[in-house]
Amino acid sequence: MATALISVYDKTGLLPLAKGLVNLGWDLLATGGTLKALGEAGVPVREVADYTGAPEAFGGRVKTLHPRIHGGLLFRRDDPAHVADAARLGIGPIDLVVVNLYPFEATVAKPGVTAAECIEQIDIGGPSMIRSASKNHATVTVLTDPNQYESFLKKQAEGTWSLEDRRACALAAFQRTAAYDAAISAWMASGALGEGLPERLSIGLEAKQTLRYGENPHQPAAFYVRPGAPAEGIAACRQLQGKELSFNNLLDADAAARTVFQFAAPSCVIVKHNNPCGVGRGPHVLEAFLKAQAGDPVSSFGGIAAFNRPVGVEVAQAMVQSFWEVVMAPAFSPEALALFAAKKQLRLLETPATWPLSAHGLDLRSIGGGFLVQRPDDAFTPVDQWQVKATGKGPKPLVEDMVLAQTVAKAVKSNAIVLVRDGGTVGIGAGQMSRVDSVEIACRKAGDRARGSILGSDAFFPFADGLELAAQHGVSAIIEPGGSLRDKDVIEAAQRLGVWLFFTGTRHFRH
Repeated sequence: MATALISVYDKTGLLPLAKGLVNLGWDLLATGGTLKALGEAGVPVREVADYTGAPEAFGGRVKTLHPRIHGGLLFRRDDPAHVADAARLGIGPIDLVVVNLYPFEATVAKPGVTAAECIEQIDIGGPSMIRSASKNHATVTVLTDPNQYESFLKKQAEGTWSLEDRRACALAAFQRTAAYDAAISAWMASGALGEGLPERLSIGLEAKQTLRYGENPHQPAAFYVRPGAPAEGIAACRQLQGKELSFNNLLDADAAARTVFQFAAPSCVIVKHNNPCGVGRGPHVLEAFLKAQAGDPVSSFGGIAAFNRPVGVEVAQAMVQSFWEVVMAPAFSPEALALFAAKKQLRLLETPATWPLSAHGLDLRSIGGGFLVQRPDDAFTPVDQWQVKATGKGPKPLVEDMVLAQTVAKAVKSNAIVLVRDGGTVGIGAGQMSRVDSVEIACRKAGDRARGSILGSDAFFPFADGLELAAQHGVSAIIEPGGSLRDKDVIEAAQRLGVWLFFTGTRHFRH
């Protein structure tokens, strides 16, 4: 008679699996809550403690850590020496392990959870049995997910359960324990990590959504999250209508939301190809949207728009006049939803009330041979700490517009130049190899609106030519971090041309 050991925290599918095994002639072993659930359902089952002859100890911390359990899982059935040892020690084979682990990830995600509570959810026996069974998958099966149960029973009944099936289950099991250990190490490191980075970084992820393709149709892609971690950002959004989000949609949606939630006032950010092309703020979201769209009406077409306030019917009426890939907001009024419903291809996302700058406080990028890891750019020098390097001919710029210009510059690919006037962007130059080229693009997009605008730059001007070009187009103020060897030339040019010049001291490159 084949023997199965079942010890599961998540009881989903437990009874159909256990009853199916009994019908196929299997002998069942179980522990704790699993034993109780099977007994109450009338399923014949033996307690592991009776099988091993060793009672549970230390409040259940030691139940399955016994030679009869791990020997039964690990001994090779094709090795005469192993078989002889098993017979000598009275160890019978265990052919199936069904285990899912204590909910460590869900526990650490709970608000106010204590360290002691988290530690108690570190499973020891479960991962140990999983690893033993997985190592010996030549003859032993390990099931770690209720979604595996039906297929296993079906193939067992047909006699078609194979080495290939056992190897696939072993792979899934090792992936689960790897993610589990990564979650534990991340939690233990989080208390002492501070602003630094760990010597070793383990990130266990699971696929939340398989995507149609990546940036291009020939690239397979999926969206991964850390299992059990609190949902945030895109993972916490609720799609209200529209077709499935693509890889590029997800990138752009995150870029739009990450920027718009940095503003306190009602704001709208429109993103195209992972760069803001229009940003607006105002006393209400309609004005914010109109300013954002006016910032670059051509580029906004087919973009992704994110709001940091609920969207009502007035905004929806304005938006349905054009084409949008995605619209994001913390909420939508019923009237707005009714209007958007006519746009069948439009994706509507209901966002959480806040947005993270990165996943779990780390920014990861793959390069040939490894990964680059950094903390997210969450710095922003307060305006009262900016240094005034040149006083312009006109009045001092509005603080709100200066903050808007510099915040948007943080979100634009380097070299980033952002022109702002009256609460909205009027021209953005992004991703150019030369900063003066970015200035030229921003001024060209702004046209006459460049006159009297404020320029935000993500990094210093290496030469005075960029400032001089901006001044020719009527830009009245420039905000940059400073730090160039030629800062003196830039300052002298600003003083000579009557342009306000502020140094923030903080660079915001975004490659």
